[in-house]
Amino acid sequence: MGKKRTDLKDGVSRRAFPIPRSEDTLYEDEGGDRDLTRRGFLGGAGAALVVAGAPKLGSSEHSSAGAVEQEAPAVPQTAIRITVNGTEHQVNVEDRWTLNEFLRDHIGLTGSKIGCNRGECGACTVLVDGEPMFSCSTLAVWADGRDIQTVEGLESDGTVSPLQQAFMDYNAPQCGFCTSGQLMTATALLVDNPRPTSDEVRSAMVGNLCRCSNYNAIVEAVLAAAGTPGSGGAP
Repeated sequence: MGKKRTDLKDGVSRRAFPIPRSEDTLYEDEGGDRDLTRRGFLGGAGAALVVAGAPKLGSSEHSSAGAVEQEAPAVPQTAIRITVNGTEHQVNVEDRWTLNEFLRDHIGLTGSKIGCNRGECGACTVLVDGEPMFSCSTLAVWADGRDIQTVEGLESDGTVSPLQQAFMDYNAPQCGFCTSGQLMTATALLVDNPRPTSDEVRSAMVGNLCRCSNYNAIVEAVLAAAGTPGSGGAP
């Protein structure tokens, strides 16, 4: 029988000395103490770092941070006078507010939607002095002295406009998210051109995207509201 293989310097067999799990590996100092685990060491070191890095109450670092927060400049505001759906508003608006933000968040007219928020989809369209405009990319201060009409302003005494009724009759809305913008652009079109052709409707509505791709029904609804011959509307 050969000698048992020993791997430790003192000649003790590896089998005779159990190997601990990695998270409980013993750290042996020169005196032979083995009561500190890796988990305990890391936990204690982490706590010490947290305590060392925390700012002390009353320290200059803490005081300077508070001073910076207190000294934040106020957001510039401008007093404007704006008429929305026939009602005049005299208000102070922050210079950074968009017209859409003012309408939705500050006077509660949530009909105009935010789609792309960069003037591309048309869901936020409102009429400014009768002209369709993207309210997401128009600042509220730019509307000072202007007359604004939103989709809520198309209704009169609880009765929808002929265009709104045509949208319902021809199933023009699908998910409905873009509908308010579509209605406002089509309203401006019918004021300028009461009897448009289908090509004229498509050209006027090109800035209003429909994610449901219900364009044909939208065009049919506008033609019907206009009473264009062949559209199903009045002759």
